[in-house]
Amino acid sequence: MPHLENTVLCRESQVSILQSLFGERHHFSFPSIFIYGHTASGKTYVTQTLLRTLELPHVFVNCVECFSLRLLLEQILNKLNHLSSSEGGCSTQITCETFNDFVRLFKQVTKAESLKDQTVYIVLDKAEYLRDMEANLLPGFLRLQELTDRNVTVLFLSEIVWEKFRPNTGCFEPFVLYFPDYSIGNLQKILSHDHPPEYSADFYAAYINILLGVFYTVCRDLKELRHLAVLNFPKYCEPVVKGEANERDTRKLWRNIEPHLKRAMQTVYLREISSSQWEKLQKDDIDPAQLKGLSAYTHVELPYYSKFILIAAYLASYNPARTDKRFFLKHHGKIKKTNFLKKHEKEGSQFACVAQNQFTEEDKQSSSRTKTISTRQIISNII
Repeated sequence: MPHLENTVLCRESQVSILQSLFGERHHFSFPSIFIYGHTASGKTYVTQTLLRTLELPHVFVNCVECFSLRLLLEQILNKLNHLSSSEGGCSTQITCETFNDFVRLFKQVTKAESLKDQTVYIVLDKAEYLRDMEANLLPGFLRLQELTDRNVTVLFLSEIVWEKFRPNTGCFEPFVLYFPDYSIGNLQKILSHDHPPEYSADFYAAYINILLGVFYTVCRDLKELRHLAVLNFPKYCEPVVKGEANERDTRKLWRNIEPHLKRAMQTVYLREISSSQWEKLQKDDIDPAQLKGLSAYTHVELPYYSKFILIAAYLASYNPARTDKRFFLKHHGKIKKTNFLKKHEKEGSQFACVAQNQFTEEDKQSSSRTKTISTRQIISNII
C-alpha cells in the first residue's frame, strides 16, 4: 500500500506484521495483541494510521483519561454504540458498572449489521494503568473474544514489557510485538520529511543533521526533537533570509545557529517557556538563566502547596508514631496515658535513655543549636 508507506516511515516491519495479524475483515484475529516500546517509538501513531487506512471498525481509549473501571468500560461501549448507530443517528448513553455488565452490553452492541461480519478492534493506550484497576480487568480483556463469543481483538499499547503485566493467577498470553527505538538514520529521515515547502529538501536535511549532531546524545525522543527542529529553524535560515549567505554556506549557517542550540540544551524536556518566549529570547540575545520561568540547575522552585506539604511532613516527622492516631483522627476515642507506651516502645525508650546519658551537657546544647539552625535554614530555603 503506497499511501501507507509514505505516511508511516521506518516502521515497515511492524506494519507488515500487524497487517498479517489483522487478516481479512471477516476472519477471526488474535484475541489480544500487546505492543510495547519506549515513548515516541511510533506505537500509537502506527496503530491508529493502520486502522484508519484499512477502514477497520475500532475504538481507541486512553487509560490515563479513563482512570476508573466505570469510565473505561462506558467509553468503550459508547464509542462502539456510536459506530453501530452512525447511520441511524446517535442513541442514548450506555452506563456500565462491572465487567460482567460490560460483557452483556458488548454482545448487544455488536449485534448491529455494521459490526456483525467483521473484526472489532479495541485499542487501549497507556495500558500500564490497567494494573492499578480491578484484578479481573486485565484477564477479562485478554479473554474478551472467548467471553463474548464475538470477533473482537484487544490491542494493548504500553511502554513496559509484558512480564510486568502478567497476573500471578495466570491468563491468556497475547501476541507480543516490540517497537524498537528509532536510530539516528531513522530520525534523520522522519524529521527531514517535514521540511517546509519554501525551502529545498537538501537544505532542511542539512539542518536536521546539525540538530541531531547536537541533541542526539541527550535526547532521542522524536516528539521533543521535532519540537526543537520547528523552534530553532527560523534562526538557522536567518542569514539566508537576510541575504548574508546562501543555502550551501553551511559554515556560516552553523556559526549562526551554534550558540542558540547550546542555549536550547538547557530547555530539553522542560517546556517551561512557550515558543513565543523562546523566539523572544533568541531575538533579544538574552541569557536563558535571566528569563523568568526558566529553571536553573542551582535552584528548584516547588509549587505553592507542595512547600507547605513538605514543611508539614518535616515537622510531623518529629512526632512519635504512636501519636498519629491522636493528632490526625477526629474520633480517636479516649487514649489513656498508660496505653501510650507499649512493651517494645518502653524497651526502646530505656535504651535511648542509657545512650543519651553518655553525652555531656555541652554536646547536648551544641546539637540542639545545630538542629534548630538547620531546621530554620531548610524552611527558609523552601519558602
